[in-house]
Amino acid sequence: MKKTYMILGLLCLGLTLSAQTGIIDTRPANPQDGKILSMEETILSRELSPANLYCTWDDNGTLLVNKEGRWYAHDLRTGESKEYVPNASKAMSAYTEGKSLWLRDMEGNVKPIAESEDSDITYGQFVSRNEFGIDGGIFWSPDSTKIAFYRKDESKVTSFPLLDITTRTGSLKEIKYPMAGMDSENVQLWIYDIAEGTTARIEGGDFGYDTYLTNVTWSPDASKIYIQVLDRSQKHQKLNSYDPSDGSLVSTILTEDNEKYVEPFDPLYFIKGSNEFFLYRTANRDGYRNLYLADDNGSIRRLTAVDADVEYVGNDGRYIYYTSAEVSPIENHLFRIEVKGLKKGIAKATFGKPQRLTTESGWHDIAMNPDCTHFTDSWSSLSVPRVIDLCTADGKTVRNLLTAEDPTMDYAYTEISLGTVKSADGKYDNYYRLIKPKDFDPSKKYPVIVYVYGGPHSQMVQNTYMGLLRRWEMYMAQRGYLVYVQDNRGTQNRGLAFEQAIHGQCGQAEMADQMEGVKMLMELPYVDSDRIGVHGWSYGGFMTISLITNYPDVFKVGVAGGPVIDWKWYEVMYGERYMDHHERNPEGYAKTSLINKAKDLKGKLLICQGAIDPVVVWEHSLSFIRECIKNNVQVDYFPYPCAEHNVMGKDRVHLHDKISMYFEDYL
Repeated sequence: MKKTYMILGLLCLGLTLSAQTGIIDTRPANPQDGKILSMEETILSRELSPANLYCTWDDNGTLLVNKEGRWYAHDLRTGESKEYVPNASKAMSAYTEGKSLWLRDMEGNVKPIAESEDSDITYGQFVSRNEFGIDGGIFWSPDSTKIAFYRKDESKVTSFPLLDITTRTGSLKEIKYPMAGMDSENVQLWIYDIAEGTTARIEGGDFGYDTYLTNVTWSPDASKIYIQVLDRSQKHQKLNSYDPSDGSLVSTILTEDNEKYVEPFDPLYFIKGSNEFFLYRTANRDGYRNLYLADDNGSIRRLTAVDADVEYVGNDGRYIYYTSAEVSPIENHLFRIEVKGLKKGIAKATFGKPQRLTTESGWHDIAMNPDCTHFTDSWSSLSVPRVIDLCTADGKTVRNLLTAEDPTMDYAYTEISLGTVKSADGKYDNYYRLIKPKDFDPSKKYPVIVYVYGGPHSQMVQNTYMGLLRRWEMYMAQRGYLVYVQDNRGTQNRGLAFEQAIHGQCGQAEMADQMEGVKMLMELPYVDSDRIGVHGWSYGGFMTISLITNYPDVFKVGVAGGPVIDWKWYEVMYGERYMDHHERNPEGYAKTSLINKAKDLKGKLLICQGAIDPVVVWEHSLSFIRECIKNNVQVDYFPYPCAEHNVMGKDRVHLHDKISMYFEDYL
């Protein structure tokens, strides 16, 4: 999308823009006499979201539509839908029960594939704490004759105790938690041959105890299995192929090296009709997550030559379909590119000119059928609640499946603006969302709440319905606050240099960028610079405490949820990727630790924490509280005794009441 920079007077938007900021789009306020959100509506209501409709495709190419929890099969030819009844025929299945892996055949008979030797060994489950694109631990071969599966050995991993207060005398539940710099899990991949009843272990030759085995992919003919092998430092990766009959290494197809980190996300995507040519996605070669055409011989050629991140959608052997951020980092659009002459080899193949298939400004979520003849385009933009269209592969609309009404029309939703502010290093436009208070009067001064996450794998601002607004932001805007949300360096969808700016010093570049946004806000005539607060959860909790302790004269109030306090207490896979091993980066760990910042706290700070949090364990926040006590620094603390990392249900209503009241009391 072409950015439009507008200089607007107070009578129009009430924004005074410097040369470094630009307004992209604005959603006007709903009628000001509408309803005000209650906390229950804010947290629990589904009525205020665009129509509950979801589309997908089954393996046979049937379009399935889920409407209000019920599935319907949609006839592409007639446009008619009927209730969908899944095929009830029996099929083989593999599953983990306890810590062992089992196979159920088509007659319902069950037998073990791999039985756990002890409580530290698990078969068939996800490994590496779901990092590197890993979301499961069982991988069926395309012909259903073999099963690849993970074996996870946590015998060297230290345990962390979680307190269960629901028992008569209280009890401890221990979880395995590999902290940065400490021993991690040992991961292996095994292959089970169903007909023979035999198991072979993948032998990498150079697998270390802490090696990460990621993005397991079978070749279409099941003759090979591929693994992206990453070392403990996460700086060196190999794409290896193996013989599934005996687990032996066939070849190392290519390697990736980066002085900061290599982060694989995707399996291989084979070109339809080929066992040789595949698509490989990486950001490590040209600075953006692009698709590369590759083969078993190590030939590799960039397919999507754009300075933007892309994601694979599908292919039919002729066209490669992908979504891209090239129109705008806050928009997602579908493209396709034609590949000809591939049988002559990658070097001699010709690529057509990329075709953009989605035209409306906004964020397009694409679901393509297996044959790549049709796709559903579910999209929204700042002021468009939701549209779902059924399209042919060339982007032509067959029919509209949904055009959602704005569910907030009876509510006093306030004005939302999307804009940009320069990053602290001056190299990037960082995108933000600004929500005005109800009955906004530019002659008045308003308090500001900065809602922050700011960490990797996040994007808080998109050109979607209400700009990805979290309803609590509108709840606070209706009660007289300006609410500001901004992406910073370190977040996703902006290229490798943007993401890696935080390496070794988490929080530093992020704070610098957030402060550029705060400075811009403080120049606005209707901002009360003496009343600025900050709130965030998880990485956002880390950012909240970082900001209020590093800039105590700016932030008067903070609410931090489930905060990381010191990266040495966080998990190996994530922590060492972004902070390196503490023996190689002691200065970075010391600089970013919030233990050292407790003495600098001046404003009012509330920390909320799930007491059985298995992600950011209790050691973080309790250690910060202890340091505040040592330094005679007052801080407020509220644990949720039976909550994990994300506080859910009625507890979540209570949590947001607590957060809101804290800002009401002190900001």
